[in-house]
Amino acid sequence: MSGRGTSFWLMKSEPDSFSIDDLQRRPAQTEAWDGVRNYQARNFMRQQMRVGDQAFFYHSNCEQPGIAGLMRIASEAYPDPTQFERGHHHYDPAARPEEPRWFLVDVRFERKLSRVITLTELREHAGRLPGFRLLAPGNRLSILPVSPAHWRYILKLE
Repeated sequence: MSGRGTSFWLMKSEPDSFSIDDLQRRPAQTEAWDGVRNYQARNFMRQQMRVGDQAFFYHSNCEQPGIAGLMRIASEAYPDPTQFERGHHHYDPAARPEEPRWFLVDVRFERKLSRVITLTELREHAGRLPGFRLLAPGNRLSILPVSPAHWRYILKLE
């Protein structure tokens, strides 16, 4: 795909499990984004994400859900090893090393935002974010594409 520019993403994690602070503390500030068990989110990683793409780190399922930081995609997609680990909470008995079902990418910390841009605040700006999938009713995907226009607008909210 020559000539392809940077793509933008929003990737959700529960901060009690893995937060922007956890990513910042990792060696080389890089971590495997494991545990995705939704086919559409997996396909985004496997088929569309590229090294260098940027992503919002979104804290979900917490008192104040919202965008907490920025990160970059640091690897192409590869099989998520947790799918093969018996006893691991991401274990998938149907997955086999020769036919993996689940993939991940490595992400690298860029920076924490000066403040969390909350879901409530994003909803207040819904009129300026038409089609922003995070705000769609019933959207529970853990990985979402973000348009360049939405990316720029959201960063200006900081």
